Amino acid sequence: MLNRTDLRGQVPSVAELRSTLPRAEYDVDAALHHVRPVVEAVRDRGVEAVLEYTEKFDKVRPAGVRVAAAELTSALENLDPAVREALEESIVRARKVHGDQRRQDVTTEVVEGGTVTERWIPVERVGLYAPGGLAVYPSTVVMNVVPAQIAGVGTLVLCSPPQAAFGGLPHPTILAAAELLGVDEVWAVGGAQAVALLAYGGTDTDGATLEPVDIVTGPGNIYLTAAKRLLRGIIGIDSEAGPTEIAILADETADPVHVTADLISQAEHDPLAASVLVTTSEELADAVDKELTGRVAATKHSERVTEALGGKQSGVILVSTVDDGIRVVDAYAAEHLEIQTADARAVAARVRNAGAIFVGAYAPVSLGDYCAGSNHVLPTGGFARHSSGLSVQSFLKGVHVVDYSEDALREIAGRVVALANAEDLPAHGEAITARFEGERA
Repeated sequence: MLNRTDLRGQVPSVAELRSTLPRAEYDVDAALHHVRPVVEAVRDRGVEAVLEYTEKFDKVRPAGVRVAAAELTSALENLDPAVREALEESIVRARKVHGDQRRQDVTTEVVEGGTVTERWIPVERVGLYAPGGLAVYPSTVVMNVVPAQIAGVGTLVLCSPPQAAFGGLPHPTILAAAELLGVDEVWAVGGAQAVALLAYGGTDTDGATLEPVDIVTGPGNIYLTAAKRLLRGIIGIDSEAGPTEIAILADETADPVHVTADLISQAEHDPLAASVLVTTSEELADAVDKELTGRVAATKHSERVTEALGGKQSGVILVSTVDDGIRVVDAYAAEHLEIQTADARAVAARVRNAGAIFVGAYAPVSLGDYCAGSNHVLPTGGFARHSSGLSVQSFLKGVHVVDYSEDALREIAGRVVALANAEDLPAHGEAITARFEGERA
């Protein structure tokens, strides 16, 4: 079922690997011309435009944007107790992990009388997005809200698309997750119009002000991603998330049942989801293909899974050694990387590029999606080569506070003037010497 690329006996360059490894076609630029009119309409006409596009795209027109507090309370009261318990445990574990990420202010005494303090200041207001397309993602609410709260963000607003099946409200499980987390501002708006409204703000149908935000985080479809790109600068963004990915680096010790189940689990997200197996064992690859036949047919979303696994973004890469496999997965830089090899912990320690790494047979990606305590909002499309997943740090700004005494400035004044003159910026130096005019040289 899976396409194969045989790299055994070869050592391709990084550039060659990047051009040949499986990857979904995901052209955000091509979506910009669809998104720009939406963004501009929301900028110019506010909530009226939002509701028009919501009716067009989501086939429902809510009475207003902000969800009433009573709806959040009701959603939590009616939540399946087993789901509530699972969400509560997910929140506890996420808070435990993210709580250790909080940065501390640090003051460095550069010279006597001269200090630089790095202060970590939380962003004032953040917009968090929870998708509502092929699946429902209360777990994404947890992953976005927890680090923002631990960072000390002033106010949070959660956006999720309205659902015709629920009277123009976001999915009730999304509302329940928000209530569990203490998020009382929820907007029933999705897609590009959600990002635009978060960026520009507006006035709701009842006259209430919808304040703009400073940062927008959370995954969505290509149109939401294009809106993020278009509005970056007006707002900060976490990343431009593309289709989800799993890569599994495995050798002959891996269990083909585990590998197969994990490839399928990622493929059920989306027809563009990528499932890639990098292995030293042709026997394992054959066993996975055999196992896929039965498991894909039996899974609920078999049509979606079949399309994803058969797409150009998925496949098996055969390599000669685990060392070669590490080169491949580093070039691929997967959103999620599983290591199912002998001495998996040591192999994982050598990987440089991945959004998150899952070590051994009992740390599948599904664990990280929900209850590992890690964050599942991760870089896709190879961005893990240079970017990190969502964390407390995503919501903090590092600000240097410079505090020098008169004597400390006098001591360094000549060097500042020398550098200013070297850059032909004499007024910079004069801003120093002006403070000591009249002093004897």
